[in-house]
Amino acid sequence: MTHPRTSLVIPRCHHQKLVAHLFPGDNLEAAALLLCRQVGRRRRRYLVHDFIVVPHAACARRERDALSWPGDYAEQAVDRAEVGDYSIVALHSHPGNFFGFSSQDDASERLLLPALYQATGRPSLSAIMIPSGAVRARIFNGSAPYDPVDHVICAGDDIEVWPGDASVGSSEPAVPVAFTQNMRHRLSRLSVCVIGVSGTGSIVAEQLARLGFGEIILVDFDRIEARNLDRILNSTTANVAENRLKVAMFGDAIRRYAPDCHVQAIPSSIASRDAILAVCEADVAFACVDTAEGRHIADRLAAAFGMPLFDVGVSIPTRQDGKRRTIAEVCGRIDYVQPGGATLSDREVYSPAALEAEYLARAAPASHQQRVAEGYLKGIAEQAPAVISLNMRAASATVMEFIARAFPFRHNSNRGYARTIFLLADGEEEHSSEDSFTIKAGLPLCTGLEEPLLGLPALAPRRKAA
Repeated sequence: MTHPRTSLVIPRCHHQKLVAHLFPGDNLEAAALLLCRQVGRRRRRYLVHDFIVVPHAACARRERDALSWPGDYAEQAVDRAEVGDYSIVALHSHPGNFFGFSSQDDASERLLLPALYQATGRPSLSAIMIPSGAVRARIFNGSAPYDPVDHVICAGDDIEVWPGDASVGSSEPAVPVAFTQNMRHRLSRLSVCVIGVSGTGSIVAEQLARLGFGEIILVDFDRIEARNLDRILNSTTANVAENRLKVAMFGDAIRRYAPDCHVQAIPSSIASRDAILAVCEADVAFACVDTAEGRHIADRLAAAFGMPLFDVGVSIPTRQDGKRRTIAEVCGRIDYVQPGGATLSDREVYSPAALEAEYLARAAPASHQQRVAEGYLKGIAEQAPAVISLNMRAASATVMEFIARAFPFRHNSNRGYARTIFLLADGEEEHSSEDSFTIKAGLPLCTGLEEPLLGLPALAPRRKAA
């Protein structure tokens, strides 16, 4: 199949404000101008960083199926685009629920879009929104005809994807029913990145590939060792002998059973420019890492690129019982982070102290190895822990959390499931709402590839020696 090349990404917090402006209750058209950062080369993603609303009172004409507004607002958008490297999207509402571009839209945009393109030197876009909030967009690249934007994505409590090739009509296309072939078809349009392809990450990636994602970006710098064979899917003794990279091995495995899935194998740390420049093209991110630094980077890339983020962790705390150690609990945690919502840092999944401790551990490799050895069973050093069953339980719960949000099937609102913790020893499962977390220091949204990448000086481009 031909994989999507363009997408428009609207964070839910922006989307809600746009809906309120475009549909004030008078059943008349309204407009706004979106300021987008463009990222990606193979897959171009337009990230809505900010927007300018056109005041209703400023419009010369507002009707149910017609709108006329002054050019001053387009000039404001152009001025900001020149300073902020933005592409501009001209968005207006269709109160009559027509999910497509009318002949009147075509006529007005024949003047507007080329003018925006010429003024900014960047692709200009137009978009329509219907009362449900669904959005359809198209792009002007300097000459007619317009190209449809392949899909528009809005991630909040639910992850909504509006395909650009849906039938033009009086309503938005229906969301496919979860667990059907239609779900697989929708997933074939999406790109997903998996950060960390080890014990839990390999199981997550396996499920995503077999579910039908169109592209999987695998990020991991490590190589397969003998101690990994008990928990990394598809790994073999031959891979150990070859000193094979995890992402290379797993990419080849996916190609054998999912030939239509495009795989990118990135043999780098997520804390590297190469990885960030590859991951920016994904629609969804899964963090399957066991370090504070990995989660710190995942937090920032999710905000910078408007990606919904799923983070998973497992742990087996032990306790001293006389002369022997016993299992205190068998735990798994799944966190869903929506762009603009409470981050992993806000939720205290990691802390500044943990980041500092990891930095010091890297300077003292012996202590770092001890920390790694105790990664699963706290208090017991195990080089090859027998934890694949726990990893599978956690990985499955993580992927199911994605499905529940992209193809809603829960009887209750997804907002109540921002975090899930399962405790197998006690036989309990706990859920936390998005509202139970406090946003302490929000990360800037949809900043794209603004330097330094992710706001981290360590990811700034290296200067060439004189």
